[in-house]
Amino acid sequence: QTRFTRTMTYAETLHFLYHSLPVFQHIGGNAYKPGFGNITELEKELGEPHRRFRSVHVAGTNGKGSVSHMTAAVLQAAGYRTGLFTSPHLKDFRERIRVNGEMISEEAVVAFVSSHREAIDRIRPSFFEITTAIAFDHFARERVDIAVIEVGMGGRLDSTNVIRPLVSVITNISWDHAQFLGDTLEKIAGEKAGIIKEMTPVVIGESQIESQLAFIARAKECSAPILFADQTYHIVNQADNGEMMPITGSPKTLATGKTLPQDSCGQVAATPRALQPFTIENLLDGETFTLCTDLLGDYQRKNILTALTVLDVLNGSGGLQIPREAVQKGMASAAASTGLLGRWQIVGHAPLTVCDTGHNEGGLREIAAQIARQQFHKLYMVLGFVADKDLSKVLPLLPKEAHYIFTRAGIERALDENILARRAAEYGLQGETAPTVTAAVARARELARAEDMIYIGGSTFVVAEFL
Repeated sequence: QTRFTRTMTYAETLHFLYHSLPVFQHIGGNAYKPGFGNITELEKELGEPHRRFRSVHVAGTNGKGSVSHMTAAVLQAAGYRTGLFTSPHLKDFRERIRVNGEMISEEAVVAFVSSHREAIDRIRPSFFEITTAIAFDHFARERVDIAVIEVGMGGRLDSTNVIRPLVSVITNISWDHAQFLGDTLEKIAGEKAGIIKEMTPVVIGESQIESQLAFIARAKECSAPILFADQTYHIVNQADNGEMMPITGSPKTLATGKTLPQDSCGQVAATPRALQPFTIENLLDGETFTLCTDLLGDYQRKNILTALTVLDVLNGSGGLQIPREAVQKGMASAAASTGLLGRWQIVGHAPLTVCDTGHNEGGLREIAAQIARQQFHKLYMVLGFVADKDLSKVLPLLPKEAHYIFTRAGIERALDENILARRAAEYGLQGETAPTVTAAVARARELARAEDMIYIGGSTFVVAEFL
């Protein structure tokens, strides 16, 4: 091993993390280290920092990032010093680890790796394991009141599963990482159910035939109270037919519990931005109210119900105090206050240009449905995938009338754009290729007119490179 006789710079530290440790986003399965041996040993070296803060644990195939950010935003609005650990990052490694929306400092990342280099060399953790350890140590040092911890992959054997949270959350299941989690939805559900802990409430985002029994059985085994978010809350209608509302205004106290007016979005944002309104019914008491979020995309209708149910648990058995005002304010600033990117993110107009990190069957089905609801003359799709993606499950979902520009992100795992174009043609998807994301986006902008639409996605890494 190369030994540094001086303190590494931040750039050198990142180079060490990316090139000396197995990184899943770069090499795929060879970087996946299921189990707790490494993280347990790292935690002992650090004095088990995960025991020094309360937590919320969030798993699921789709939506776990949005639910994590919504929950963290509301906790921040309620006055709690809130940690947030998510993955992957899109622009900066430090996006993964935040306290009250602020990324961990470059100095803190350097200090951690420099201080624990001997243990890292000895234990040989994966990139995700060391990142988890950095996050837990940072949250303990920052004395957070509570941290929202997103699972990396699966749940049962994920390194984040050493925590004992106030509430466990499983948003949903869909086909993704089947080579690691199982070749049926029932098996995938079983892996995600592994985050359910003894006597700890669990919130399930969606009632799905393929997963319900696995979740109920695991909860019963653990004597864990189980709540299904879509059986607790219901979207009465997506206010204004899902149209995004550019609004201004200042926070307003909304703690009365009364039905909110349809224009209430205009009262909960401190700065001008687009908000998406939802009219929601509490199925337990019949109350109807409006919530607005700056996380756009119709699929947020599922995530907002999951986050609300999680907040109810935290407000009850979790022992926290989260007033209605904090829920309104936090949801309206879920992206702005936590730095979330790449969720139906509108990055341009005339032509409308949208990027989204949805990359599996469930996510791309939602995206295709939302694209179909947009108004445009011609659709241009900048599309790339990782090489181990099961294309037979995702390509049939995509619009055949679009002009595709197939590309690849600049990572080792990326699928060659020419192979992707040939496979896509088998499903009636036609277009051209570009060797880089930058070239693909430039070509789309060259072709598109003001009345057209450009979509950029297929892979988290395509979106990351674009942004």
